[in-house]
Amino acid sequence: MSALLELENVQTYYGSIQALKGISIEVYEGEIVTLIGANGAGKSTTLRSINGLNHPRVGSIRFAGRDITQTPAHEIVQLGIAQSPEGRKLFPRMSVVENLEMGAFQRKDRHELQGDMDRVFELFPRLHERRTQKAGTLSGGEQQMCAIGRALMARPKLLMLDEPSMGLAPIFVQRIFDTIVEVNKQGTSILLVEQNALMALDVANRGYVLETGKVALADDAKKLAQNEDVKRTYLGEI
Repeated sequence: MSALLELENVQTYYGSIQALKGISIEVYEGEIVTLIGANGAGKSTTLRSINGLNHPRVGSIRFAGRDITQTPAHEIVQLGIAQSPEGRKLFPRMSVVENLEMGAFQRKDRHELQGDMDRVFELFPRLHERRTQKAGTLSGGEQQMCAIGRALMARPKLLMLDEPSMGLAPIFVQRIFDTIVEVNKQGTSILLVEQNALMALDVANRGYVLETGKVALADDAKKLAQNEDVKRTYLGEI
């Protein structure tokens, strides 16, 4: 089975500083794959390399059999990759509905947007209650729901989530992760970057541990959760 997403020896720089030093990862159709690691390990840069915001200098990125290494960001969205970014990045003065519509602005099938919006409201009933409210006045958890919903409005084959639980109350964290599982069950592959390694490994099929721009470990998520080094370093276990 060929991978939906495949990174091979990806090396990405910020100016003269090398952030990724040869990352190779795969995401298969229907999987949840998580990237875990300390701050500065290269997790967000990996997503930026995939979504076209920071093209690699070396290596290749393939999506659905096509080389997208140097493809512009707006074309990557059209190909079927959408991201809910770290810090949510909503349009604060626009309503929930308007933010969701922004996620679909490149789509041509306008007649199908309402069905997708209904799906988002089914996943996040709270957003339906808040649909006319300005996004900047929502709670952190509601904003995260809106950011994920906006990404889903692009109808992606691959949904990339960057730190979806950051700064959220525990009740919202559980709800977000339950929704990630539900979105995956509905047929969307997911690449998840998450500080909460325990939660991430619990919902993922496979995981990669990044350290200083390299893949230090790659395994089945359940095995990584049992790995002594991972437990000690990322799961807070002694």
